[in-house]
Amino acid sequence: MSDTTLVTGGTGFIGSYVARDLVDHGHEVVCYDLSTDTRILEKLGVADDVTVRRGDVSDPTDVVRAVRETGANKVVHLAALLTNSARDNPRTALRVNVEGTNNVFEAARTLDDQVDRVSWASSAAVYAPPHNYGGGWVTEDDLVYPDTLYGATKEYNEHQARVYAEDYDLSLVGLRPTVAYGPYRETGGSAFLANVVERPALGESFSVEYGDQVIDWQYVEDIAQAFRLAADVPDEDRSQRVYNVRGTVATIREAVETVREIVPDADLEVSDEGELPWTQKLDMTAAKEDLGYDPEYDLADGFRTYINTLREAHGMDPV
Repeated sequence: MSDTTLVTGGTGFIGSYVARDLVDHGHEVVCYDLSTDTRILEKLGVADDVTVRRGDVSDPTDVVRAVRETGANKVVHLAALLTNSARDNPRTALRVNVEGTNNVFEAARTLDDQVDRVSWASSAAVYAPPHNYGGGWVTEDDLVYPDTLYGATKEYNEHQARVYAEDYDLSLVGLRPTVAYGPYRETGGSAFLANVVERPALGESFSVEYGDQVIDWQYVEDIAQAFRLAADVPDEDRSQRVYNVRGTVATIREAVETVREIVPDADLEVSDEGELPWTQKLDMTAAKEDLGYDPEYDLADGFRTYINTLREAHGMDPV
């Protein structure tokens, strides 16, 4: 029998890609979200292959009811307010990010005879700015001390996940993704980086700062793969409660040069002003060994796929 997987935040950017990846690997998928807008699911070609259920992750009764009534034996929990929204709406961020995650864990505890696994989104935002780690690669064992409210909510969720796993024997697997990029992203603290790809793809100019800043560019399909692997990995194969997952580490200036190689006439200006707060050099040895996570997209492949998706949507020839 196939797994039935409930994806919270399932009509959003990452959630829609996760839904498609799960469908492609034989899961029955329920997209649980406040928004029932299926535009991204439609663009990905899976709107007719999933069930969309409107729901509020901050409502504990609604979460339990959704899991029970759909018969989901797995949950991929992605619903959250991202960095900028969390900063602008701190109380809502606590309700959605922290209480919402608790509601998912409580649903799994209440329905423990039904739910086999919750894979859930932590974030690389739990780490401090890069200079606190001396410029080296950061492992899951390094100290976390986030400097954003969003990162703090994710750090707290890692603590409550540990408690629920130890006290209630729940099977919970957290992932710390980095900067997600790809077609249809609109929100989040790093969403502005999409313009490095999108503007030149459509023949428009763009100026970007932070040129010397190292970014981990993680193509959204690779992130989707990671959450599916986290949902499916046997408990006996896991050495971690939470895993670093990443894509390609490159500076913004290197990313700009990659875009110029794909779109030679790209009108891009880049300066080294400013500093970004993210730690982007994550060691993902554990995810490779335990989950079998192996990113399929390097920077050139991801950018070219992204660019051609946009150009096709605007009636332009591929590059």
